[in-house]
Amino acid sequence: MNDKSPIKVMVVDDHPMWRDAVARDLAESGFDVVATAGDGDQAVRRAKAADPDVLVLDLNLPVKPGVQVCKELVGHNPALRVLVLSASGEHADVLEAVKSGATGYLLKSASTEELLDAVRRTAVGDPVFTPGLAGLVLGEYRRLATDPAPTTDPDQPRAPQLTERETEVLRLVAKGLSYKQIAERLVISHRTVQNHVQNTLGKLQLHNRVELVRYAIERGLDDA
Repeated sequence: MNDKSPIKVMVVDDHPMWRDAVARDLAESGFDVVATAGDGDQAVRRAKAADPDVLVLDLNLPVKPGVQVCKELVGHNPALRVLVLSASGEHADVLEAVKSGATGYLLKSASTEELLDAVRRTAVGDPVFTPGLAGLVLGEYRRLATDPAPTTDPDQPRAPQLTERETEVLRLVAKGLSYKQIAERLVISHRTVQNHVQNTLGKLQLHNRVELVRYAIERGLDDA
């Protein structure tokens, strides 16, 4: 995805009127709505064919639940960003969505402007959560970090060399700051923050921000 091409979005919801309204709002705001789907199986098939940048996903779907859809599609393409748009603010649902690979979680009570902003931020990898849920998710990252990471290979070097600035950015990511907040804090551009995060992911052989936060918390960077 480059700066000039519109963000490709797919909308998955089993209510046709709601699905159409969200798709219309996105299209009118300049997003490229590449597909929609009304059940879990359809969502997986169409997303693989349409290759969206962001999947706006309801959890409560017929045939296959939203968390399963999220797991399958993020497993298939780790670069995919998933923004859950749900009527449920239940903590268990939020944590389940995050563990299945969702980048953000927004309640359906959000305004159109909040949704559009959330999709834009999700596209660049910012974790977007309805106010009040971000702390819950960071707490879950911390809990995950106390479990042994199954993908860690003991033969690999323990800590690849990060630059001072990369470590600084990683520390702020672990504290739950958005890329925009990090850019403001360090007086650098949003794009520079993204570049540091991408470089760090490459060096640490990690796939996404969830794994990055976990890595940072395991090493106590969130308390630094």
